[in-house]
Amino acid sequence: MIDDLDMDLTPVIAEQPHPLLFATVSGSHLYGFPSADSDLDLRGVHLLPAADLLGLREPEETRSRTWVRFGVEMDLVTHDVRKFARLMLRRNGYVLEQLLSPLVAHTCEAHRELAALAPGVLTSHHAHHYRGFAVTQWRLFDKTGELKPLLYTFRVLLTGIHLMRSGEVQAHLPTLLDQADAPAYLAELIAAKAEREQGAADVDHARVEADVERLHAVLDEAQAASALPDAPTVHDALHDFVVRVRPAG
Repeated sequence: MIDDLDMDLTPVIAEQPHPLLFATVSGSHLYGFPSADSDLDLRGVHLLPAADLLGLREPEETRSRTWVRFGVEMDLVTHDVRKFARLMLRRNGYVLEQLLSPLVAHTCEAHRELAALAPGVLTSHHAHHYRGFAVTQWRLFDKTGELKPLLYTFRVLLTGIHLMRSGEVQAHLPTLLDQADAPAYLAELIAAKAEREQGAADVDHARVEADVERLHAVLDEAQAASALPDAPTVHDALHDFVVRVRPAG
């Protein structure tokens, strides 16, 4: 699916100072509502040498870089594999969406192994992540009236509901529109976002507010009824993975 972006990201990957286990596309491209001038958000995992973790210097566990290539502003954020594994265990929906993103710029066998462990970190408490993000984005929309935070609000609520019901991480909003809970007008908002990255949302504020409140209630109900466990089940497997993959770097 990375070919859909019509750019070769191989040079970007080759420039990184540490080996990457994976790099995927996140942000609006993953969520299904990019515009022509959307930034390209790359996320992934790098592998620090063991010496960097054993010495006195603080390791560079998170790397962030922003630049322009192919006329597109890009940013790449990667975590060392140990930090990433810890984030996976902390009910962090972001890192799971990045790990499981179908927009793959770079992969290897270790990436596939790590992705195979993802179902074992899913819990019913991941609903808190999506609920909190929705609250933050709604406040931003309420303040600015812009379309982007409104779409983010609906996206994370529907992602959270789908996760609670199915145990599947699905970040692509157009796919989530098939859910009975999704407001019918979201397709029009996605089309409007494709026309412009920034701009006001042409919506009935009271109507969308009522729908957001309704989806919060649906998320609460889905969490209460979810078959997902209360705690991750793959802590030891993740530990073994991190220990095993480090020398391979």
